[in-house]
Amino acid sequence: MTVRFTLLFLAAALTGGFVDADDAAPLEPKDKLVVEAVLRLKSFQLDSSPPAKAAVLRYLHARPGTAQSFDLIERFKPVEIAPELAAFGVEHAEQTSGVRAAELLFAMDQQGELVELTQAEDAEEALAAISLIGRSGGMKAAELLLSIVTSDSIAADRRIAAIAALSGHVKGQSQMLELVKTKALADDLEFAAANLLLSSDDDSIATEARKYLTLPETADSEPLPPLAELGRRRGDARAGAGVFRQQGTCSQCHQIHGEGKVVGPDLSEIGSKLSREAMLVAILDPSAAISHNFETYVLLTEDGTAITGLLISQTDAEITLRTNEGIDRTVDREEVELFEKKSKSMMPQDLQRLMTADQLVDLVEYLMTLQKK
Repeated sequence: MTVRFTLLFLAAALTGGFVDADDAAPLEPKDKLVVEAVLRLKSFQLDSSPPAKAAVLRYLHARPGTAQSFDLIERFKPVEIAPELAAFGVEHAEQTSGVRAAELLFAMDQQGELVELTQAEDAEEALAAISLIGRSGGMKAAELLLSIVTSDSIAADRRIAAIAALSGHVKGQSQMLELVKTKALADDLEFAAANLLLSSDDDSIATEARKYLTLPETADSEPLPPLAELGRRRGDARAGAGVFRQQGTCSQCHQIHGEGKVVGPDLSEIGSKLSREAMLVAILDPSAAISHNFETYVLLTEDGTAITGLLISQTDAEITLRTNEGIDRTVDREEVELFEKKSKSMMPQDLQRLMTADQLVDLVEYLMTLQKK
C-alpha cells in the first residue's frame, strides 16, 4: 500500500466529523481501519489529527494488552493511556504483557503512574506494582525501588518487596550494599537485604556482602541458605506435615481443614495462593507480607496493661483483640490510652531456629500440597 493511498484511506476512514481526543466512546467499526492506516504511515504524527487520535485512544481502551495496542503505544506514546496501562500492568504483573506495559510506561516517562500504585491502600496491588517495577529493568527502575527502600514513611512490607525486586538489577544491588556498609538500612530490612546480596549474580557483590551480612542460623546451628537456593529444593510433604504440627509450631496459630487454632490465616488452600519462594518469605520474614485483616495491633490501658493481637472487632464502646494464644481480650474504649496498628507481624520472626533447613523445605513442600479443591 503506497503512502498516498494510505493517506486517502485514512481520510476516508475519518470521514464523519470531528471527534474529541478524550472521547471514551465504544470502539467504532472505522477505528480498526484508522489504526491500520496510521501504523503504515512512518512519519505520521498522531497529535496532528484529533480524529485519528480519538480513534486510536478508543482502540487502546477497547483492546488492552494486545500486540497491536502495544505497537501503537510504542510508536505514538499517547500519555492519555498511561493510567490504564499502569493498571493493566499491575493486574498482569507476572505475565509478559504486564512487563511490556511497564516498559512502555518507562519509555514514555510515565513511570509515575506505577509509583502511585505502589502507594495503594490495597497491599496486594501495591506489592504487585513494586515487583512489576523490578521486572521492568533499567536504572530508572532500580532508582525507584531504592527510593522505596530508603523511605521511612513507607510500610515495611513494601520496602522489603522493593529489596526483593532488585534481584535483576546489579547496579541497584551495588547501591543496596552501600546502604548496608554505611549502616543506613533499617534493622527490619536486613534479612531481605542479606537474601538479595548474598545470592547476587555478581560475585563481587556477594563476596563483599559476606563481610557485613549473615543469614540466621537454623536449629542445627547451620546458617540458613539464601531463599533462592531454598526455593530450588524439593522436600518430603509427609515429613513436612509433621513439622507443621511439631517443630514449626504452626498449628498453634493456624488451621488446616479445621485442625489447629484460629489466630492467623487459615492455611487450608495456601498452596493455591503463594509461590514456593513467597511461602518461604512468609515463614522466615512474616512482616514482609502480612495478610489483610491479620495486622497486629497493640492496645495500652490506663492502668498499664498492654495487649497485642489481631483486631477481632471494634465499636464505639469497646475493642476486642485476639492474642497469639488464641484468647480474645475485650477492653472498654474509656479505658484505652493507646491503640495502634504495628508494622510487624504477630507471627514469630525467628522460626528458622526451630527447624533445620531440610525440615523447612519439607514444611514448604507440605504447604504447597494444600490446594483449592
